[in-house]
Amino acid sequence: MTLSTDSSSSLQWKFSQAFGERAPGEDVQDIDMISAMEFEKSGDYLAVGDRGGRVVVFERKDEKDSLNQWHSRNELEQLDFTTIQHPIFHYKTEFQSHEPEFDYLRSLEIEEKINKVRWCATPNGSLFILSTNDKTIKLWKVKDHKPKKVKELNPNPFVHSENVLLAESSFVSGQDKPSVANGYALEWTEKIDNMSPSQDTHAKRANIGETVSARCRKVYAHAHDYNINSISNNSDGETFVSADDLRINLWNLEISDQCFNIIDMKPSNMEDLTEVITAAEFHPIHCNLLAYSSSRGFIRLVDLRQSAICDHNARILQHGESSGLKSFFTEIVSSISDIKFASDGRHLLSRDYMNLKLWDIRMETSPVAIFKIHEHLRPKLCDLYNNDAIFDKFECCLSGYGLHFATGSYSNLLRIFSYGVGSEEGITMEASRNPNRKSHLQAAPKARRSSISNLTRGFSRQANENLSSGSNELSCNLSSRLLHLAWHPTTNFIACAAGNSLYMYYA
Repeated sequence: MTLSTDSSSSLQWKFSQAFGERAPGEDVQDIDMISAMEFEKSGDYLAVGDRGGRVVVFERKDEKDSLNQWHSRNELEQLDFTTIQHPIFHYKTEFQSHEPEFDYLRSLEIEEKINKVRWCATPNGSLFILSTNDKTIKLWKVKDHKPKKVKELNPNPFVHSENVLLAESSFVSGQDKPSVANGYALEWTEKIDNMSPSQDTHAKRANIGETVSARCRKVYAHAHDYNINSISNNSDGETFVSADDLRINLWNLEISDQCFNIIDMKPSNMEDLTEVITAAEFHPIHCNLLAYSSSRGFIRLVDLRQSAICDHNARILQHGESSGLKSFFTEIVSSISDIKFASDGRHLLSRDYMNLKLWDIRMETSPVAIFKIHEHLRPKLCDLYNNDAIFDKFECCLSGYGLHFATGSYSNLLRIFSYGVGSEEGITMEASRNPNRKSHLQAAPKARRSSISNLTRGFSRQANENLSSGSNELSCNLSSRLLHLAWHPTTNFIACAAGNSLYMYYA
């Protein structure tokens, strides 16, 4: 990828599909809320996980597939027109990936919510999916089956001659009939000779449709003391990493009972804890490079070949922002919630609470571009802290060529930007069937969450009461958050989650 301003114009986005859309006034259960999603590398499949521990798989079936099905290659070449068709996805299957558990040793309840889903590269065309909740990672194989049933059974009483011989010799006794040279009884030889070709028919079978099954192949458990926040497949196709708040482990896909700890940020005294790991991502090309982000806004790029424990000798990407005034919330809003590599491996996209940043991994001091997402909420950071909205973790994604970027915001707003094209404000649209319609609703209170991430800040609600602004009105709906989204790897097509609904858009 070469970042340039040669692109023709900004993209024009249109609504494509919606799944699980709720009716007006319909209550949505928490277990139906979408919590993770990812496109398969070819873009033919989309995996979506929810808070109920389920993984739903969608398959691409559009006009291109139907043309290839009903026309030969020569006929397709003779067509004097070309069709530009955006992807159309259909429901393929779903399976229960995780169940709620209870850790009796720590008296801890482990919920079934899917934190991340990742597709594994397979050479034989099989579909393998990694899914994880807070503690356990599972490898699933999704396979198509074409079961058949007998459509028409041959009514002829005669069966194959070899089976007849076995039945004759095994179950018929007391017969002293002569046999011919080939071993058949003379009586059965005569019957076989008298059989007409029409009588020697086989049972006809018919397809009863395709069924899809999912089977758990591996379970990677008991390796994390803290909640898993990310998993990432390596480009070598053999290993992957799993990261929690303080450690990153390296796994082999074929070995589920052993892993190697490659990053350990846990101090000997937990009171000395200053930052936690928020995301980890393998380089898309070089299998020895790993990037991980922290709650202090740092992105560290490490080389796994240098040492077994990669805590040191890391390249640190950090935006100084020394010119700005630091406040009580500076470190909170600088915590990075998600990172994604571009397909070329040279650029990296990161999302914190306020901004979306594009990095060149060869430039450590500042990002290439900064796209402001929540700058209008800066005067309301105190209110956002009081209702825990300031700790929301928004994901980010980028196009296959790395020139366009997307992330989510409140009121189910989707923000799309292009490097060097269009305005710095980008495109803002609501995740709905009418994407151009905006909604501005009053903020709703949220239940306070607990996380080890809060230990790194040492904040208390009492220490912040004197900073209250006194106004609780916000220009967005904090209860409607677009946290999860994914960009199709080969075309300008975005899937995003608004609550329990999945919306898809194309450009």
